[in-house]
Amino acid sequence: MKGLILSGGRGTRLYPITFTRAKQLVPVANKPVLFRVIEAIRDAGITEIGIVIGDTGDEIRQAVGNGRRWDVTIRYIEQEAPLGLAHAVKISHDFLGDDRFVMFLGDNVIEGGISPLIRQFAGSSWNSQVVLTEVDHPQQYGVAELDNERRIVRLVEKPRNPRSNLALVGIYMFDANIFQAVNSIQPSWRGELEITDAIQWLVDQGCQVHPYIHRGWWIDTGKHIDLLEANNRVLAELTHHIEGYVDRDSKLDHLVTVERGAEVINSVVRGPAIIGEDCRIINSYVGPFTSIYHDTVVEDSEIEHSIVLDHSRIVGIPSRIEDSVIGRDVEITFSPIKPKAYKMTLGDHSKVGLL
Repeated sequence: MKGLILSGGRGTRLYPITFTRAKQLVPVANKPVLFRVIEAIRDAGITEIGIVIGDTGDEIRQAVGNGRRWDVTIRYIEQEAPLGLAHAVKISHDFLGDDRFVMFLGDNVIEGGISPLIRQFAGSSWNSQVVLTEVDHPQQYGVAELDNERRIVRLVEKPRNPRSNLALVGIYMFDANIFQAVNSIQPSWRGELEITDAIQWLVDQGCQVHPYIHRGWWIDTGKHIDLLEANNRVLAELTHHIEGYVDRDSKLDHLVTVERGAEVINSVVRGPAIIGEDCRIINSYVGPFTSIYHDTVVEDSEIEHSIVLDHSRIVGIPSRIEDSVIGRDVEITFSPIKPKAYKMTLGDHSKVGLL
C-alpha cells in the first residue's frame, strides 16, 4: 500500500496563526500535526507517501524534506487550487498507480493510530474502507447513513438536516476503483469534487465500502478550540522525560517533558506539559495542558492550557494567561494599567503590551 496525505488547505479557520504558517505545521504537544500523520502512516508499515500541497507547498517541502528522518520516501503532488478531496485523489493517480492506498488529512489527529485499520483493509477484499465517528454537530462534516446491517447506503457532504451523527473523519482506504469514481462525478455546489460523492459512486456501483466506526477520540485541528483540545489529548498520552536543566528551586511533576537545551529556573511546572528545546522558564508557573515550543522565554508570568509557538517572549505578566494560542516571534509584556484576566489568539510577529 501507499499513503496519500492532503496538505493543501489554506487554514482560514486558524487565522491569524496560519497567515504565515501552514496549518499542518502548527505543533500539537511540540510536534507539527503533519509529522504525526507521517508517523502514523509509517508505523502502519507504509513507506511510500505522497503529499498533496497547495499555496503553502514551499513551507511543507522545507519542513518535511524527502522523508529520510522517518525512513520513508516522500513525493510532492501540486494541486493548483483547493478543488476538493476527490480532486486531490484524481491528480495523484500517477503516484498511486493501481496500488491500494490510505488517504489521511494532514491536519487530523486520531487516538491509537491507523495500523489496525491498514491490516484490516490489506487482508480484505473490500474496495474501500472509511473511518466514521459519532459527532455532536454532523452538519459540519461529511455524514454516512448506514442500514440495519451496518452497510453504507448514503453519504452527504455537510447536510443541512443530517440523517446520522456518523461523520467521516478524514481517513480513507481505497483500491483502484476510486479513480473511475473521481472521474465520473461532477463538482458540488461548492465547486469542488467531493470525496463523499466519489464514495457514494462506489456504493451505487456495488463496490464493497466498509465502514469502520472509531470509538476513541479524533480531532480536526482546523479551529483554535480544537487545536487546544488536540494538545490536551496528546500531552496526556506522552511518555514524559527531562533532558534539559531544572534547578533545585523548581518543582515539576512526573507529567512534564523538558526538552534538550531548555532551562527551568525557580519555577513550577504542572503537567501534562512540555517545554521545548532551548526555552527558558524563569520565576514562572506553567500549568497543565500547556505546550511551549522551541526558543521561547516565559519569565515572571503564569500560563496554562495554552500553546505558545517558537521564539516568543512572555515577560512580567501579573495575571494568568490561559486558553490561548500564541504565534511565533510574539512578545507579551506588562503595561501598568490594570485588567486582571487575559485570553488571546495572537498571530506571528505580534507585540502586545498588556494593560
